[in-house]
Amino acid sequence: MSPLSFPSPAVSVSAEVRDAVAAGRPVVALETTIVTHGLPRPENLAVATEAESLLRAAGVVPATVGVVAGRPVVGLSGAELDRLATDDAVTKVSVRDLPVALARGEHGGTTVAATALLARRAGIGVFATGGLGGVHRGAAATFDESADLVALAGLPILVVSAGVKSILDVPATLERLETLNVTVLGYGTDTFPGFYVRDAGVPVPARVDSPEEAAAVVAARDALGLRSAVLLANPVAAADQLDVDEHRAVLDAALAEAADHGVTGHDTTPFLLDHVRRATGGRSLAVNVAVYRGNVTLAGRVAAALAG
Repeated sequence: MSPLSFPSPAVSVSAEVRDAVAAGRPVVALETTIVTHGLPRPENLAVATEAESLLRAAGVVPATVGVVAGRPVVGLSGAELDRLATDDAVTKVSVRDLPVALARGEHGGTTVAATALLARRAGIGVFATGGLGGVHRGAAATFDESADLVALAGLPILVVSAGVKSILDVPATLERLETLNVTVLGYGTDTFPGFYVRDAGVPVPARVDSPEEAAAVVAARDALGLRSAVLLANPVAAADQLDVDEHRAVLDAALAEAADHGVTGHDTTPFLLDHVRRATGGRSLAVNVAVYRGNVTLAGRVAAALAG
């Protein structure tokens, strides 16, 4: 693992997380946009609590990251997590939004980019999320791509993700990750996952089949002094994915509806995801939970391998 870099006094790191990192015990960072914006209540809090319990049962310290009253926290308490899960005023906070949230004393759910930044500043090397942000369809004209990609280019952390949601431009996302020198590994797969489905139709650059193999890649990156992330693309379990034909039909219909309504820019993603949710009778949310559960479990195993 690369040298630890604890954050400034503006960032609060729980004693449990700080002690675990200092002792070299396994720690996994968890984001909070899935809690604040990704899942409905009360399932959002139940899923977040379950994720922490899964890690603790495996002997791994969970470090859920969020912003509470203008203070970035790595290792939210139960009360802080409950506050973010139930407060209507919580905003979505990426890296660019952190100074504003701090200055205004806001509550915020941290995105992949902000979570990875704060986790790495606290010395955490492994982070579990659901799906990574990516390059949006039509980005050649709009330049619309997630800040997650740029953040991972400069953060030596391992991110476990079920690829990117298929509403995005998956081939362009992988091209962008290559340009940014982010190492992409398929976990037990030769193809990049599309979040709701196991196969987005694009090959991964490299494959690993165990947490130990993934940990070896991270160790090699650190030995080389590289400062970019390793993305471990973990496909959803076959039994939990959306039916492939249904997924294709729903996605095509969602894209057509967005075009018919003239939906563009930052409104596109929530519009498409809402269409998918409605068209699948809410089953896409069940996939979301299954994806997250699987990624948290795998992240815990990789963190243990790295600590070992």
